Amino acid sequence: MDLNLPTTTLPNLGDVHWNLTPPELYEHIIRRGEGQVARRGPIVASTGQYTGRSPKDKYIVTDADVEGRVWWDGGEAHRFTSEQFDRLLARQQAYLQGREVFVQDCYAGADPTHRLPVRIVTEKAWHNLFARNMFIQEKDAAALAEFVPGFTVIHTPELKADPELDGTRSEVFVVLNFAKRLVLIGGSLYAGEIKKSIFTTLNYLLPLKGVLGMHCSANVGADGDSALFFGLSGTGKTTLSADPERALIGDDEHGWSDDGIFNFEGGCYAKVIRLSPVAEPQIYATTKMFGTILENVVFKEGGRHLDLDDARFTENTRASYPIESIDNIVDGGTGGHPQNVILLTCDAFGVMPPIAKLTPAQAMYHFISGYTAKVAGTERGVTEPKAAFSACFGAPFMPLHPGVYAELLGKLTETHGSTCWIVNTGWSGGPYGEGKRMAIPHSRALLRAALGGHLKDAEMRTDPVFGFEVPMSCPGVPDGVLDPRSTWADGAAYDEKAASLAAMFQKNFARFAAGTSEEVHAAGPKVAQLH
Repeated sequence: MDLNLPTTTLPNLGDVHWNLTPPELYEHIIRRGEGQVARRGPIVASTGQYTGRSPKDKYIVTDADVEGRVWWDGGEAHRFTSEQFDRLLARQQAYLQGREVFVQDCYAGADPTHRLPVRIVTEKAWHNLFARNMFIQEKDAAALAEFVPGFTVIHTPELKADPELDGTRSEVFVVLNFAKRLVLIGGSLYAGEIKKSIFTTLNYLLPLKGVLGMHCSANVGADGDSALFFGLSGTGKTTLSADPERALIGDDEHGWSDDGIFNFEGGCYAKVIRLSPVAEPQIYATTKMFGTILENVVFKEGGRHLDLDDARFTENTRASYPIESIDNIVDGGTGGHPQNVILLTCDAFGVMPPIAKLTPAQAMYHFISGYTAKVAGTERGVTEPKAAFSACFGAPFMPLHPGVYAELLGKLTETHGSTCWIVNTGWSGGPYGEGKRMAIPHSRALLRAALGGHLKDAEMRTDPVFGFEVPMSCPGVPDGVLDPRSTWADGAAYDEKAASLAAMFQKNFARFAAGTSEEVHAAGPKVAQLH
């Protein structure tokens, strides 16, 4: 049969399975040998060679509108011509002829005013279950029957690109075409490419409506106070937002409009390597649930028991599960304007304080910087801490100049009176290898104090390098922890490391100077202001 899409057709397909439920998809996954069922019911699937995203293999088709809006020079998007796109689409159309495919019709965006109807077409049943987990389902049968996609993803991981023929960098391709409202994905089994392609699409479209797309988690307290948590992988974004005392709105992607915040997704995609049932009980519980997909997780010998500590395939083991798998969630996936905005960083140099209050300009500066640090062993060739900057805490998914998103953040926080904080979940008492990582209970105590308003009138000191305000005390946290310099045995060594990190910030931010105000540019760290 043919599958007619708004701007193209997939001709001569084999069986087409529409909007199957998880039990039905399980049957196809097992029948097709795509995965295994672990103890208590989750599906375990392998992504083979590619265990993470391929940002260098992401392309945007150019036209008059796109060319002038996308930040080509400093961003991570690569140009693709309409002729290249048409040739690659033709290859996908030919490849899928006679093949069985799976289709999910769903939404990206919990707010009906700003949501994007998406159709996900996959050649693998387990990727269709992933799409069902990660996007928002249409529960009305009549509405589902009349569903019209605003964007369509065609996912063929077994179809590899030919760089000489297709104009790609490698066999992997993720190509966005805004004129045809199509995304083509191939060459990689990593499921995250599906959700991140739509996230990128929203981050291109929503700013046109004055809506900020954000790579962040969000939750809400008992009093209705919303909070946002920005952070790169390894900073604790998912862990700290899944707070049993607060209801989860979402763990990864959100929008902020004049009406408040809203989840883009209907599920979560959490890292599970060395997951702790004590520190992360809600996420841990999902690894033992029917409907969860576990990527590249290892079985223990002699059964279908999971070994979440085994990183033989990758450090980036993942769990995809519906957000309803978490006990304490916000039904509907929306919240009011956030009272607090948290920027999380894992500083492996031991320089940043565990928490600091930011001015609006500082918040925009550090939002654009998107700083964290990689430590030895997490990436090939990394033998000592390495600074990592990802603009807006999600550079690969932000196709516009970071200043566009920062201006929206600044406008929204000022309009709605949000307080901005930076929280270091990294090292104290010295850099990685010498100091110790912040204890999760201390990080939770700091966040609860900030979110609960207990730091509003706290005595503050001004950090001499970064210029932000650092509380002198916090309930549940030893006072000495709050001043990172005092935790080092050698204050001069701290000063040297702080100056080095400040210089890294300045060098990185120079890329964005042309698209940001002088006030924001001046809000960064100052190398000269040392002890």
